[in-house]
Amino acid sequence: MKPSQFALSLMVVVLLVGFVLSGCAQPAPTPAPSPTQAPAAAPEPTKAPEPTTAPAPTTAPAAAGSKELKYGLTLVVSGIDPQIHSSSELGIPLNSVYDTLVFLTKDYKFVPGLAESWTISDDLKTYTFKLRKDVKFHDGTPFNAQAVKDNFDRIMDPATKSAKAITLMGTYQSSEVIDEYTVKVNFEKPFVSFLDSCAQVYLGMASPTAFKKWGPADYQSHQVGTGPFMFSETEYVPKDTIVLVKNPDYNWGPSIYQHTGPAYLDRIVFKFYPDAATRAAALETGAVDVMGELPPQDAERLSKDSKFQVITVPVPGPPMLSFINTTRPPTDDLKVRQALLYATDRKGIIKTIFRDMSPVAYGPWSAASMGYDNSVEALYPYDLNKAKALLDEAGWKPGPDGIRVKDGQRLSLETYLQTWGFLQETGQMLQAQLKMAGIELKMQTVAFPAAVQAANEGAHNLIPWNLSATDPGFLGTLFASDGGNNWSKVNNPEVDKLLSDADATRDEAQRLELYKQVQRMAMEQAWVLPIRDYTNLNGASAAVKGLVYDVHGWFPYFYDVTIEK
Repeated sequence: MKPSQFALSLMVVVLLVGFVLSGCAQPAPTPAPSPTQAPAAAPEPTKAPEPTTAPAPTTAPAAAGSKELKYGLTLVVSGIDPQIHSSSELGIPLNSVYDTLVFLTKDYKFVPGLAESWTISDDLKTYTFKLRKDVKFHDGTPFNAQAVKDNFDRIMDPATKSAKAITLMGTYQSSEVIDEYTVKVNFEKPFVSFLDSCAQVYLGMASPTAFKKWGPADYQSHQVGTGPFMFSETEYVPKDTIVLVKNPDYNWGPSIYQHTGPAYLDRIVFKFYPDAATRAAALETGAVDVMGELPPQDAERLSKDSKFQVITVPVPGPPMLSFINTTRPPTDDLKVRQALLYATDRKGIIKTIFRDMSPVAYGPWSAASMGYDNSVEALYPYDLNKAKALLDEAGWKPGPDGIRVKDGQRLSLETYLQTWGFLQETGQMLQAQLKMAGIELKMQTVAFPAAVQAANEGAHNLIPWNLSATDPGFLGTLFASDGGNNWSKVNNPEVDKLLSDADATRDEAQRLELYKQVQRMAMEQAWVLPIRDYTNLNGASAAVKGLVYDVHGWFPYFYDVTIEK
C-alpha cells in the first residue's frame, strides 16, 4: 500500500507500496496478555437509520484447518499508530485490532458498530451516538462515552501530531459525555461526511488507559482496541513482524460479519515484502498465505493456477494521478497543462505496465467511487497533434534537440517520484511520451518525507500521490484553497463555494451533483494528470476462505477467515 494522502493532514489516508522478502520460518508464538473476560452479551442494539440487510450470522464452528494465517505486507512503514500515522499499510493488520463507531457496507450504507444508533442535527454540526453497553477493551478498560471523547481529544491534541486522523475530524470543536453510553460530538461548521470518517481505522477506538500510559511515542508498540484480534506486543518487531492473536471474548461484531463469537483464526503473522519481485515467490513457496499488491504480471499468471486465487479490489477515491502545480512556470499556463493531458497515452501505460488490470482514470475521482462524474471521460483523449498545437499557441517552439523553448527557456518540468506503486516505471513511460510533444520531464526519486516537503513547498511541476477515500467530500482536501493536499496549488473561489455548499447539504443527490461539478472543473482547468484507477491485486492460497476487503479497498476483514487443510 502506499502513504495516504495525509500529510494532511491527510489521510488521505496516504498509502505507499512495497515488500521485503522474509524467511519462511516463523518465530515461536509468544502468549499474548490474557484479555479481560467480556460481560454477557447485551440485548440486540437498536438499528441506525437505513442499515443494509446482511446475511444472518452463524454460530457454527469453522472448518478444521490451520489456525494461523501468514500475510505479506508491502510497505515498511515508519509508524503504525492509526491515530498518528497515515499509511494505509498500517490499516491492514490494525483494522482487526480496532472497532469503529460505524461500519460502511459495499453499497455505501452505514451500519452500527460500537455505536448502536446515532442522530445528526439539522445543521450538520452535531452527531449524537448511543453506544453499546457490552464492550470492553482488550486490557479490560470499559468502552463508554468518556472513551470516545478521550479518543477524539487525543487525535486533536497537538502533542499527538496526528497526520491523517486529524484530517478526518473536520472542524471538530468538542465531545460531550451526555451519560455513560451517550456522546455528543460538535463541529464548528457543517460536516456531512463525519460518519464516513468514523468508519475508518484511523478513528478506531483505542483504550484510553493504554494510550495515556504509554504516550504518543510508545503507544504504537502497546496497542489496545476492542476488535476481534489483539496486538501481541511481546512479538512486535518494528519494521519486521506484527502478530495478532484472537480475542476470545469478542461478541459484538457488526452485521457485515458472517458469524458471531470469536474469530476462527487464532493468530495472524504479518511480514514485510517491500521488493515487489519477491512477493509472488513468497506466496508460491508457502512463506505467506496471502500477499498484498502483487505486480500485475504475477497476478495475471497466478490467476490461471488453481492452487491460488487473485482477489481484485477496486479502490475508491482519487486514482493514480499527478498533481500539476498551477503556480510554478511553465505549468502555470493552462494551455501547457492541457497539452500534458493530451500528450499522455494513458491506455498505453496501463497496457504495458499494468497488463490492463486497472481501468483508465479520467479525472480526480475514480469510477468505483460514490459521486463519480462520468462526463470527464470525454475530455483529453490521447491526441499528440492537439498537444503540439496547444504548445504552439502558448509560444513554445521546437528547439534543436526537439525540446521546445520560449524566451530562451526550455520546456522542462520537475517531478518527484517514490519507489512504490510502479511510479518509476510510469514516470519513464510518461517521460518518453511527453518528449514526443517537445516536453522535457526531469525525474527525482526521493523518500516520502522529501516528497511531502517538495509538494508542500511547491517545488514541483508534477507530483504523483496515492490517496484513498470513500466520501467525495475528500475532494476538498485536494482542491479547496486551504486543502491539506492541495498540491495543485488551486485558489479558486468558485470551487471553494461548491465544496462549502456540498459540506452543508443533507440531500445526497444534490450534494453529489456539487462534487461532480468540482470534478469537471478540475479537469477543464487541468489541475491533475490522472493515469489509472487503483485496483488492489491480492494473491492468496486457494485454501484461504472467507477473506474479503472493506469498501476502502485496502483493509481486509479477517474475522470470518478460515484455512482449509
